Amino acid sequence: MEPNSTSSSSATDALITPNIIKFTAFALLSVSFIFLANFLSSSSLPLRSFSTITAFTSPPPRVKSLPPAPPQVVTRTGIIDQNGAMATEFEIGLVDPRIVEELRNLSGEEERIEERNQVKVKVEKFRVCDQSVSNYIPCLDNVEGIRRWNLSRHCPQEGHGLDCLVPPPEGYQLRIPWPQSIYEVCFKNIPHVHPTEDKGGPNWIAMKKDKLLFPKSTFDNVEARYFNKILQMVPDISFGQNTRVALDINCGVANFGILMLQHNVTTLSIAPKDIHENQIQIALERGVPAMVAVFGTQRLLYPSQAFDLILCSRGGINWTSDGGILLLEANRILRAGGFFVWQALLVHESGNDLEEQWKALEDLANRICWELVKKEGYVAIWRKPLNNTCYLNRDASLQPPLCGSNDDPDNVWYVGLKACITRLPDNGNGGNLTLWPARLHYPPDRLQSIHLDAHLSRKDIFVAESKYWNEIIDSYIRAFRWKQLNLRNVLDMRAGFGGFAAALHTLEVDCWVMNVVPVSGFNTLPVIYDRGLIGVTHDWCEPFDTYPRSYDLLHAAGLFSVEQKRCNITIIMLEMDRMLRPGGLVYIRDSVTLMDELQEIAISMGWVPALHETSEGPHASWKILICEKRM
Repeated sequence: MEPNSTSSSSATDALITPNIIKFTAFALLSVSFIFLANFLSSSSLPLRSFSTITAFTSPPPRVKSLPPAPPQVVTRTGIIDQNGAMATEFEIGLVDPRIVEELRNLSGEEERIEERNQVKVKVEKFRVCDQSVSNYIPCLDNVEGIRRWNLSRHCPQEGHGLDCLVPPPEGYQLRIPWPQSIYEVCFKNIPHVHPTEDKGGPNWIAMKKDKLLFPKSTFDNVEARYFNKILQMVPDISFGQNTRVALDINCGVANFGILMLQHNVTTLSIAPKDIHENQIQIALERGVPAMVAVFGTQRLLYPSQAFDLILCSRGGINWTSDGGILLLEANRILRAGGFFVWQALLVHESGNDLEEQWKALEDLANRICWELVKKEGYVAIWRKPLNNTCYLNRDASLQPPLCGSNDDPDNVWYVGLKACITRLPDNGNGGNLTLWPARLHYPPDRLQSIHLDAHLSRKDIFVAESKYWNEIIDSYIRAFRWKQLNLRNVLDMRAGFGGFAAALHTLEVDCWVMNVVPVSGFNTLPVIYDRGLIGVTHDWCEPFDTYPRSYDLLHAAGLFSVEQKRCNITIIMLEMDRMLRPGGLVYIRDSVTLMDELQEIAISMGWVPALHETSEGPHASWKILICEKRM
């Protein structure tokens, strides 16, 4: 075994000597060159072989050329034509359906097109609801809740909301245009049996044939005397300059709000839907800013320091109950330095009752640092402090306490009332405003304190938005004759900084705008109020707190692109139909990817839609869908 092992080892060593390695490498290289030469010789190029074979001495024979094949017809799959211009018709080409499904799952979109035959999904025509819901407010028509005086929002559970079109009442007519509507409205547009019985007879309201009449003497006598009394008691109130935005609580039919409009004061009139359930509906029919709202168990849907003036005339609200929690809510939404006007309810009140009510209210107002400016008879006017000095100097044991520093006074969506005093910003934001009308265009200080995804560019964005909407509204006036449409009640469903409403005012379209700031975006509502406009926070996945047929125009810019990720856009469209008056218009500016579906829904609701290009041209990513709701 030993010799065999030695010979085997020697053979192995011989294989790895340098000479053997060089020989093997040379052989492999030669074979490679021979293979390469044979491969290239098949072409028409002359080539000399690197082998021992003799080189070509004459050129290779020519192959007879064939006529060129006809060009293959190829379907264009790009969006650029052969001249480099944007094509208007093109094919996308083949798409792997698995990739489409993956993208759809990532984006969260519902399937809108059947992939097998590429046929659009048709929306079935919506049925008309029963006539009994012609006056229906989904989140406020809780009969049991109203009976218990619990008037907070109680929306239908998911899947139990309206899936039909709310019909107008029998005999409904197109509304009487502004300003004639100040003095008369169509009775059948407001289905209420005995309107003259609610407020004390024909001196308040009269009926003639099919019209409700509001006597001019009301403005010349009752309301004018009340207005002049306030002005005499507090000359510094400066209507139309310092005082621009007011809130009228339990407003009746908004006579005072109409009078205030003549003095450049926008008054939002609010009242609950109770035994006088038609008062807000009448106010909206007259063309006055109004919505259904109540001082109940939840915060009102307005930001802190919203109103320059709050009035409660003959409202019957017990401001001192439950530790004064209702007056504390009024304090939250009253601007620093703003005025609170209270007039006692005289009917069915004895002298002793009024005296006790007054003493309790005076004591509470004093504890929350309100200054009693003037009191005459049963009218009293208080002023809210400009800063926190009085609050911080109070006795620590005094009730009600200050709200904690972690309380956000602008957080209002389904937030319960708090029995504490809302702090004012230490920097004075919200109270140091310019006079009207300059404040409409001047970026307010609260622009810097609200939550946004921008910091240094906030004022630039504010100015740019104003310029953007000015140009658009100007084009609407010229192209669509907005000044001839008799628009009065307008709802901006995604208001931003209020640039749309500001442009309507600047360009003298005689209307008022309810600016809605959706909860799905940044809360810009404080800026809207600082500009001298009005608005409300809302979630468009739920119904809005207003009567059917409230608005002449609904405006939605970029709304559906955002809300489609949160709820079914059909639900939003049905709610828009409920709020829109017959003869009203809808303007939707949104992504082209949604326009087909929005048009299908509009047609299914009986609207008449028309698709228009924006000023960016036919290939812009947004288009304008204009719809009319006909009688």
